[in-house]
Amino acid sequence: MDQLAVLTEIIGRHAPQDGTHRCRLPGVKLIRSSTPTIPMPVIYAPTLCLVAQGRKRAVLGTTAFIYDPSSYLVASVDLPVMGSVIEASEDRPYLCLQLDLDMTALGELAIRHPARRSETEGLPAGLALNRTTPALLDAAIRLAGLLDTPQDAEALAPLTIREILYRLLTGASGATIRQMAQADSRLNQIANAIVWIRTHFRDACPIERAAEIAGMSRSTFHAHFKAITAMSPLEFRTQLRMQEAQRLMVSDAMDAASAGFIVGYGSPSQFSRDYARIFGMPPARHASRLRNTAESRPVMQEPEVAA
Repeated sequence: MDQLAVLTEIIGRHAPQDGTHRCRLPGVKLIRSSTPTIPMPVIYAPTLCLVAQGRKRAVLGTTAFIYDPSSYLVASVDLPVMGSVIEASEDRPYLCLQLDLDMTALGELAIRHPARRSETEGLPAGLALNRTTPALLDAAIRLAGLLDTPQDAEALAPLTIREILYRLLTGASGATIRQMAQADSRLNQIANAIVWIRTHFRDACPIERAAEIAGMSRSTFHAHFKAITAMSPLEFRTQLRMQEAQRLMVSDAMDAASAGFIVGYGSPSQFSRDYARIFGMPPARHASRLRNTAESRPVMQEPEVAA
């Protein structure tokens, strides 16, 4: 049995139903979907997504990232994306192992294992795809396999997770991972501003304040923010507002005007215009369509900060 078949078998047994499954391994979730899913807005936290079977699409701004068993996805900062499973069936469901990235452990590894070669300077993208290697798959299999021997998990899971982080640090994603591990890196400065914007997205959220938190001039902050997130700070805030408004309308059955007001809009017409620009139809009609579709097809919420 090859590596992917082994990982597929383990995830399939421990995630027998569609959805996101927490498990006893620290920072690990298993995701399963037996059908393609509708695109839904989610927040991608700093995480590794390693697909054993099937295919997923994440759209950040105007860029689509498609990942499958041949490539893993790393999210380096909190990002609002549109996520959907695009290849899955009852016989061959989408199966994914998601690992939250431990910044403390990454920092320690980066110090103990400095770069062996010169790495490309500049800002990494907030989402990145890299080719999955046999060494990374082997470590992921051993991590998932600890679900079959829970008595070993407490002792061995931290070691195996550390190995996975080491593989990321020394692999093709190394430059991004090293910036994540450096508290004073440009990436982490933008990450600090993102945390502030996520907390205050309902407010006016002045760019000057976000730039101050990042420790940058307004112009430098704007350029670096867009390089990492593929959006301007205001576009980022709008995405957060629309995600929350959609949740309120779909999950809480709130009317569009009330949802728009709660997420920070004083004008219902401006809210409707912004919503239609992003999702392609007016908010009330879109929410109704999503509610009807969700009754017959699963919605994957992976990987989500609030999950």
